[in-house]
Amino acid sequence: MTTALSAPSSAPPVPAGVDGLRLDERVAARYADLPPQERKGADVLLEHFGDLATYSAAELATLAGVSKATMSRLFRSLGFDDFTQVRDHLRALRGHGLPMTLGSATDLDAHAEAEGAAVRCAVAALAVHLDAVADLLAHAPRVVVVGLRTSYPVALHLRQQLTQVRPQVALLPQPGQSWSEDVVDLSPQDAVVLVAFRRRPPGVRALAERLRAAGTPVVLLADPTARALATHVTWWVECPVQTRGAFDSYAAASSVVALLADAVLTRRGRTGEQRVTAIDSAYRTLGEVEAR
Repeated sequence: MTTALSAPSSAPPVPAGVDGLRLDERVAARYADLPPQERKGADVLLEHFGDLATYSAAELATLAGVSKATMSRLFRSLGFDDFTQVRDHLRALRGHGLPMTLGSATDLDAHAEAEGAAVRCAVAALAVHLDAVADLLAHAPRVVVVGLRTSYPVALHLRQQLTQVRPQVALLPQPGQSWSEDVVDLSPQDAVVLVAFRRRPPGVRALAERLRAAGTPVVLLADPTARALATHVTWWVECPVQTRGAFDSYAAASSVVALLADAVLTRRGRTGEQRVTAIDSAYRTLGEVEAR
């Protein structure tokens, strides 16, 4: 999650290139067409987008494990002549205070349209795997939902929805706790939903690698910067979070959570419906929610 800076009125125009897109948007738009080595470089650009200007092209190549020539080809693939032009682009973005705050009705309309597009993109990504993922989450003996930092609220919401329709749904990590004790016993019969939006701690990749080695199916809910992480999981549901406002938006992720929970309820059938009814009765008996 990033905060906005005030944009001075004298800021230079943002270099937009031939397509009018920012660097991160260009990477997202062209990633699928990049050669494998350039994809490694693109992953580094996304992972370090907030502080790219502090690196040299050679340092970025080292981080990506590719040659300087590969990074140069990547910059050209993204519409820049060289890394100097990338730096100019990044400085201009900072000068404009991007991400920018919303300030007019036109901006609000654009925000609503962008949110709708993000939701459609996430729903389309989910549709590819919906049957397999919903079956897994409905019938696995245990489901573990993992989320850290800004991913935690989405993970908490998903756990709350799933536990409405099935038992044995855990949320990790618990406040102030590590997760090793809870994941060490996971088996290929269990299921993990890894919520991992950008600004992920480095331990997330180690966790995904361990789960893959254990044969535990993993569903990844994450934004486009998780492409490298996605190679270690069973299914990846891409949920865009990028906006032109000051903060990331999790509207698409919330929509995916609702769709997943509904699909799991459908697959749980009568058992799921009975659980929903029992929980509703407990709410009223214990006075946890307002009476309707």
